[in-house]
Amino acid sequence: MPTIYEWKGKNPKGRKVKGEMEAETSDQVKQSLLRRKITPTKIKKKPKDLFENIKFLQPRVKEAEVIIFSRQFSTMIDAGLPLLQCLEILQAQQENPTFKKNLKKIKESVESGETFADALKKFPKIFNELFINMVAAGEAGGILDVILKRLSAYMEKMAKLKRQVKGAMTYPIITIFVAIIVVSIILVFVIPVFAEMFADFGAALPAPTLFVMKLSDFAINNIFLILGGFFASGFAIKKIYATEKGRILMDDMFLRLPVIGILIRKVSVAKFTRTTSTMLSSGVSILETLDIVAKTSGNKIIEFAIQDVKVGIAEGRSMADPLMESGVFPSMVCSMIAVGESTGAIDTMMEKIADFYDDEVDQAVKNLTDMIEPFMLVFLGVVVGGLVISMYLPIFSMAGAIG
Repeated sequence: MPTIYEWKGKNPKGRKVKGEMEAETSDQVKQSLLRRKITPTKIKKKPKDLFENIKFLQPRVKEAEVIIFSRQFSTMIDAGLPLLQCLEILQAQQENPTFKKNLKKIKESVESGETFADALKKFPKIFNELFINMVAAGEAGGILDVILKRLSAYMEKMAKLKRQVKGAMTYPIITIFVAIIVVSIILVFVIPVFAEMFADFGAALPAPTLFVMKLSDFAINNIFLILGGFFASGFAIKKIYATEKGRILMDDMFLRLPVIGILIRKVSVAKFTRTTSTMLSSGVSILETLDIVAKTSGNKIIEFAIQDVKVGIAEGRSMADPLMESGVFPSMVCSMIAVGESTGAIDTMMEKIADFYDDEVDQAVKNLTDMIEPFMLVFLGVVVGGLVISMYLPIFSMAGAIG
């Protein structure tokens, strides 16, 4: 039975290298390394992972690892290496144990006679429908290296798009979280100290001070109720979003928001046009492309709009007309798609729209960040500053009376 060996050695330039290899004996590993002109210095059996059969303890395969895998695979195929050898090399150098194990299973499936695309279908959490369908088109057309290169470029651009959106939302979320922590500390720990000091004040307290003291009492006496309310609200929103009607309602609400809605639309247009362009240029049929693009849109309203386009095309209509009727996509996008259809270069036109909207997303993220920063500063100043000033008002009044 083959065993996984860990090895260390030196390459022809004298640099230290290391890796893993599956073989029957350590001698086979040594011979294989020597054939690759690597002088082995250490070969040993890889120790067993005690948690390898406990799935939730295994590391998940990240999108960045799939991108690197696609790019390396494309380079090897382009260099003329056989598919199985590519899989063997990529498996051997893979550091993620989950991905490594799955690549081994994919290699075994291909060895047993399955196509590469069929082998990938067994791992939907790593390779989505878009990836599998494009690989299938690449195998059928004999251009697997080109397809994998397009896939890696596409995934890199989509990953950049995600980072932009996450970056835009990270700042306000962190600021609100910090504000909640600061306000909670002031209400629970600071205000009671002032309340004790004002108990013997002997004069009527200002209305803002009384309000803050009552707010502090409420927070202290109902702290578990407040925390429970936060968790219950989060759980309720998650449950509502898990239902079909709830998700449609919330997705529609997100699209209607003043600034965030505009950003979501631009991201959706960039994703739709980029994905459609990549799949069509790779030989995937228009109906299959639209079906996959709709499922991966991430927004039910946009998904329904793309499904309507698919139905329209199946009935003999153009792509631009149903898109215009949906009211989701900008008229400029629909007009450019109509031009692409009339010239027979829809994939090229989609790519140009995607490039344009990538820049639009950049600008929308910058606008959102520029708008949020002063708003959050004012919010923190008003809330935290208001609490502090309210508690100092009696002291100011007393100082004025003494003066």
